[in-house]
Order: sequence, then structure tokens, then C-alpha cells
Amino acid sequence: MSLAPAGPAPATPPSTAPEPAESLWRNRDFLVFWFGETVSLLGTQVTNLALPLTAIRAFHATDEQVGLLRFLQLVPYLGLALLIGVWTDRARRRPVMLGANLVRLALVGLVPLLYWWHALALTALLVIACAVGIASVVFDVSWMSYVPVLVRRPEHYVEASARMGTSSSAADVAGPGLAGLLVSALTAPVALVVDACSYAASVVSLLLIRTPEPPPEPVAERHLLRELRDGLGWVLRDGVLRALALIGFCCNFSMVTVWTMFLLYGTNDLHLGSTAIGGVFATASVGGLIGALISRRVIARFPLGRVYLVAQSALLLGPTLIPLAAGPRPAVLTLFVLSFFTTYLGLGVAGVVIVSLRQSLTPQAMMGRMTAAFRTLLFGGGALGGLSAGLLAGRIGAHGALAVAAAGSAAVVLGLLVSPVVRLKALPVTAPEPAGP
Repeated sequence: MSLAPAGPAPATPPSTAPEPAESLWRNRDFLVFWFGETVSLLGTQVTNLALPLTAIRAFHATDEQVGLLRFLQLVPYLGLALLIGVWTDRARRRPVMLGANLVRLALVGLVPLLYWWHALALTALLVIACAVGIASVVFDVSWMSYVPVLVRRPEHYVEASARMGTSSSAADVAGPGLAGLLVSALTAPVALVVDACSYAASVVSLLLIRTPEPPPEPVAERHLLRELRDGLGWVLRDGVLRALALIGFCCNFSMVTVWTMFLLYGTNDLHLGSTAIGGVFATASVGGLIGALISRRVIARFPLGRVYLVAQSALLLGPTLIPLAAGPRPAVLTLFVLSFFTTYLGLGVAGVVIVSLRQSLTPQAMMGRMTAAFRTLLFGGGALGGLSAGLLAGRIGAHGALAVAAAGSAAVVLGLLVSPVVRLKALPVTAPEPAGP
């Protein structure tokens, strides 16, 4: 609920020659990468549900322990993303992504093995969750910087972002339902085999890519702290990027908080089964798929800033329906679905706008560090959201915690209204160059 060297050649004006409407359908390597990432995203959705359900059902984990598990999955983004961003700007991204997915494959596959050997414990699950999170940081910081290598033309960024967003939303739709069925049929630990296989598919897709990846631009002198400062400064000095990052922090905090609290509320208070919880997420996630599919048309028809404002507002206001749900169980489940549907619909559109703006406003030499700065703030918000969800639910109950989270999420809409992003009319065509040392 998550692009390396190559991308826009910032100093080169965009070509004026007409492009085929379906240009990316003719880009073999992008399609191969897209397929592998889609399969991987589907497997990740299974893990997102199976890991906490393993903790709840196999070890009777408390609210605080489930919150800690979610925190450990995401906290590596908060502590390591900037360092990894500097590293990925110094290296070719494809080998880095291959290594990261091989590590994730091994770690996720270890859970069912430990379960079969009767050696799985909650502590081991927490350690594996954190280690998978570290590998995920490496992969995520790299792939967003790598896509411009395959796409090349800035005017195709919206199309590429829309296709990747469609994959993410499709995984959101199919993943929770599939996870619920697998957990019910196989138990939560064994269901993780599916995610391990998905990482294997991603590894194969990366190996099949033929597009040569140019080496990073040579730099006379490398200085870690200065490069860290430059990457974070690039985001914080630009008004649009800064606003995207800060609002993104709040959105991720809201989404992970609500998601974790709902999992606790549905499992412990409402006694919903794995299939029912997965069904709520799967049905609601159709909104994300719709958002990703319509994003290009909406962005082409309306001012970019207005699209961003409406989409992010939907994301932030969606959670208000959950604490209001009452009455017969079908009515309650319908409101749950409508709440997450609204949130995912907004996310599906806003995600395409955000990624496209980030790529258009950042030169290739800064892409990894920019991505790392965003990942630090966005997933840092998610990590803190997961931890606060467990702590707050443990103190006032999951339902009360959901009401507090929904009110806080709605309040962030006020920050959207003063954001410079909402005043943008269109996507910038070329990225500015970073200032010299």
C-alpha cells in the first residue's frame, strides 16, 4: 500500500516527432520488467496479510506485538533508505535488484521451512520481517530509478507510472483475496511459499532484460555525508517535491495505521475469518485498479494539481467511514469496503501523479537519492503508523483507535489546500540539473 541510471536525458530537449499511442507496448524490456514486478507485487500482498495473521493465530500475538511486526517491516526505510540511495547512485541498479530479490526469496521461504520443522517462533518471525524490510528498501530504491533506463522519454513517464500503478492496484485486488484463501487452506506460514515463488519470477524477468544499463556518471570525489545532504536537500529545497514528501508521510502514516487497526479490529473484535478480511481488501482494492486505469485520461483532461487534490482528499477521507460502521453485519462490511475503496481509488490516481512528478523534476544523477529521500519519509510514516496502531489499539481498543486515526487523517486535507502541487497545470517536460558543488 510502494524507479536507476537512465531516464530522462535532462540536457536533451524532447523529440518533437510524434510517438505511437501504444509506444510502451512495443518496448520489450519494459514489458518483461512490468510482468516480473506485477507477479512480485501479487506475492507481496500475500505476505502483507499472512505475516501478521501468522503472529496472531500461531502465537496469539498482542495488539502491540502485531504493531511491532508491522513497524519492523517498514522501519528499515526510515533508517537505511538514504544510505542505500547514495549507494545505488554509484552502481548499476539491475544487479542490485537481483541480489535484493534473491535475499527476499530466501528469507520468505524460510518461514514455511521453520514452520514445518516446528522451529518457528515469534522472535524469529520479527527478525525475518525486519530483514525482508531491509532487502525491500534496496529493491524499491533501485527499481524506481531503473524504469527510466527502459522508458527513456520523459513524456512517457505518466504512461509507465500508470502501468506500474495498474499492476500495484491489480495486486491489491487479487492479493488479499488470494491471501485469505491460501491462509485458510494452507495456514498462514505455508501461504508465504507463494511470495517466495513471486520473487523467483521477478529474478527471471530481470535476467531476461537486454537493454544495457549505462554506468553511473563518474565523480571525481565521493563524499557520503555530502551526497546524503544533496539528496535530501534536493527534495526539501524544491517546493513541489517537498510538499509531495510531507503529504506522502501523512498519507502513509494514515493508511498503515488504519490497515493495522482494522486487521486487529476485524480479527479480535468482530471475529472475521481470513477469507472475510481478505475479501474486504480485495473488493475495495478494485478502486485502486480503477484509479490507475483512468489516471492517464483524467490527467490529460484536467489540471494536474486539481487531480492531485481530489485524489489525495479521497485517500485521506476514506478512513472516516470505518468507525461509523454499525448495524447488521452486511451493512458493516459494506461500509468497510466503501471506506477502503475510496482510499484505494484516490491512491490509484494520486500515485501516478506523484511518481511522474518526481521523475520529471529530478535529473538522472540524483534519481536514486531522491527516491531514497521519499522512501525514508513515506515508509517512515508507514513504520510509525504501524507502531502507533498497535500501541493505541492496546490502550483504547481498536475501534476507538480507528476513530482517532480517521480524524487525524481527515485533518491532513487542510495541508493539501496550501500545497504548491495543487496549483500545477501540467507535468514538467524536463528535469533541472542539480547545482554544482
